Amino acid sequence: MSEYKIAIVGATGLVGQEFIKTLEQRNFPMASISLFASDRSAGKKLFVNHQEIEVQETTIESFKGIDIALFSAGADISRYFSPIAAQSGAVVIDNSSAFRMVNTVPLVVPEVNPDDIKLHKRIIANPNCSTIQMVVALYPLHKVNPIKRITVATYQAVSGTGAAAVDELTAQAKEVLEGQTTTPHVYPHQIAFNLLPEIDVFLDNGYTKEEWKMVEETRKIMHAPDIAVSATCVRVPVFTGHSEAIHIEFSRPMAPDEARSILAQAPGVRVLDDTTISLYPQPWAAADTDEVFVGRIRQDASHPHGLVIWVVADNIRKGAALNAVQIAEEMIKRDWVSPQEAGI
Repeated sequence: MSEYKIAIVGATGLVGQEFIKTLEQRNFPMASISLFASDRSAGKKLFVNHQEIEVQETTIESFKGIDIALFSAGADISRYFSPIAAQSGAVVIDNSSAFRMVNTVPLVVPEVNPDDIKLHKRIIANPNCSTIQMVVALYPLHKVNPIKRITVATYQAVSGTGAAAVDELTAQAKEVLEGQTTTPHVYPHQIAFNLLPEIDVFLDNGYTKEEWKMVEETRKIMHAPDIAVSATCVRVPVFTGHSEAIHIEFSRPMAPDEARSILAQAPGVRVLDDTTISLYPQPWAAADTDEVFVGRIRQDASHPHGLVIWVVADNIRKGAALNAVQIAEEMIKRDWVSPQEAGI
C-alpha cells in the first residue's frame, strides 16, 4: 500500500489532537506527518506513533510535498492557507465553515455521499459536527422513504467551542458548587448548570449561524434541496457528545420497527433502543466512539407520516476528526489520491 505525507493544521487544538489519535488508531498509511499551528503554539511537541514531533508555525512554505492536509484552525486560516496547500499539490480536507457552501467544493459525509469526493478540486469540506451525525442517521431512512421535513433541537457539548470552553465549564461548576459567583468569558452567560440557545452569531432571520448551517448543509450533503429543515441549537453543560431530538416527516408512513431495522444495517450507525431497560444513547457513553447512536425511535403523535428519534455522537471524533480521516481513507480506497513524486 502507498503511504502519504500528512499535514495537520491546528494540531494543538482539540480536533487537531483528535486527528492524531484517529490516524494512529486506524493505522492510516502515513509516510510522514507534519504538525502546524499558529506562532503561539509553534515549538510545542506532540507524540505521534510514539515519536515526538515539534509543532511548526503555518507558513506558505509548509505544504511542499504534502499529499493530504487536514485543517482545523478556523475559517480565516483555512481561507488563506487551503488554496496555498492545494496549489502545492495537497488535497485539503477542511473542518471549518470556510468552503462548505461553495458550489465547487464537495461537502462530504462518507456514509452518505462518498461519490462527491471525486468532484474535488483539491479542497474538500468537512461538515458541521451537528449536521454530520444527523445525516448519518437520516440518510438510510431517506433512501427508503424520502424525507419531506426535519425539525431538530440540538444539545451541544462545550468541547465544540474548544479547550477554553471545557476549562470554563470546569471552573464554573466548581465555583457554583462552592457558592461563588461565576464570570463568563467564552460564552455570553454562565454555562455551568445552564442552557444557552445561542451557538454562533444570530442572523437577520432569527436563526443562529449554527442553526442555518444545519439547514443548508443537510440539503447539500443529501442532494435534497427541497427538504424543509428547521433547527434550534442549544449549548449544554456537557463536555463531550452532541445530542439531537429529531422530528422527521416522510413521504409516506414508516413504522418505528422498520426504521430500527433499516438503521441497524446502516453504516456508522448503532441502534440503542429498549425503553424497558432505559436503553438509549447518552453523550457520556458516546465519548471516544466512532458510531452515531440512535434511540427513542417512535411514532410522531402530531403527524401520520412522522417519526421522532434521538441521536448522539462524539462531536470531536465523528463530528470532526474521524469524518475527515474517513474522507481521506475513501480517497485512497478509490484511488482518487496519489502520493506526490519525491522531490516535488
